Amino acid sequence: MSLLPRPRPGATKPTDPAATADVVGRAETGLPVGGEIQGAGQSLFRRGLAVFSENRLALLGAGIVVFFVLFCFVGPHLYHTDQVTTNLAAANEPPSSEHPLGTDPTGHDELGRLMYGGQASLEVGIAAALLATVFGTLYGAVAGYVGGAVDAVLMRLVDGLLAVPAIFLLLVLSTIYTPGPGVMILLIAGLSWLGAARLIRGEALSLRVRDYVQAVRVMGGSNTRAVVRHVVPNAVGTVVVFASFTVADSIITLSFLGYLGLGIQPPKTDWGGMLSTATVYINSGYWWLLYPPGIAIVLVAIAFNFMGDALRDAFEVRLQRR
Repeated sequence: MSLLPRPRPGATKPTDPAATADVVGRAETGLPVGGEIQGAGQSLFRRGLAVFSENRLALLGAGIVVFFVLFCFVGPHLYHTDQVTTNLAAANEPPSSEHPLGTDPTGHDELGRLMYGGQASLEVGIAAALLATVFGTLYGAVAGYVGGAVDAVLMRLVDGLLAVPAIFLLLVLSTIYTPGPGVMILLIAGLSWLGAARLIRGEALSLRVRDYVQAVRVMGGSNTRAVVRHVVPNAVGTVVVFASFTVADSIITLSFLGYLGLGIQPPKTDWGGMLSTATVYINSGYWWLLYPPGIAIVLVAIAFNFMGDALRDAFEVRLQRR
């Protein structure tokens, strides 16, 4: 049993002079007292990446997208086929060692055709989504930030365009102009930016009253600087999520038009155009014409939707600070 007196309740332990000097030195230099703050230096990107990587469906979706990108753009360099010259003598051949997925009604190798058509589908889908996102983001940010009569006029235009059925406009415009990758990108993006404009306009209405945006006005900053440097970057979460979902919607829209025969015209093709060709032979047992492009469309659309859900969670502040 020790004869030393026990410390009284609430009494502090003797401090080490070296530790005291370290605390004083940190306080004088502005460094945080008490050591490093765990996770304080973690960037927004790393927190979002951690949330994204925890979603198994998102990782599966990312893997599917990477697979189809490599399949469509790298595959033709490894698996050489002629997708220009027709060979009616080899039309509608079943899968074999020479043609793993058979041939189509014009004698083209179906596997090579799937790669060739996937290039157009992915290019149009991604390009249309990016174009619609950029234009819709700037349009909505200006409308929400400026407000007043400018906001009223800009958003009434959006409401008027949304009142017209998008499919009806696409059908009319695709019959007026010769369908090609560039035309299809402009047509699909011309109707997809409306959703982005409404979403970003709502974000801008809440961001323009923040202190850091008001400080730009007080310091004499221009409205352009406030929109480009503060409003748009702080709405990046909404922008990224919208873009990911729009890619899937654009691919499906292009496939729909191609199925109706109003998409990209021969000799070029897309997955929707391949489905349109397959419908003529549905009852003939030529399954290799129908299932490969149909499965490709479904898988890519689901993959981008999985990624969109995960990105929405990754940019959710409550999850980033969990």
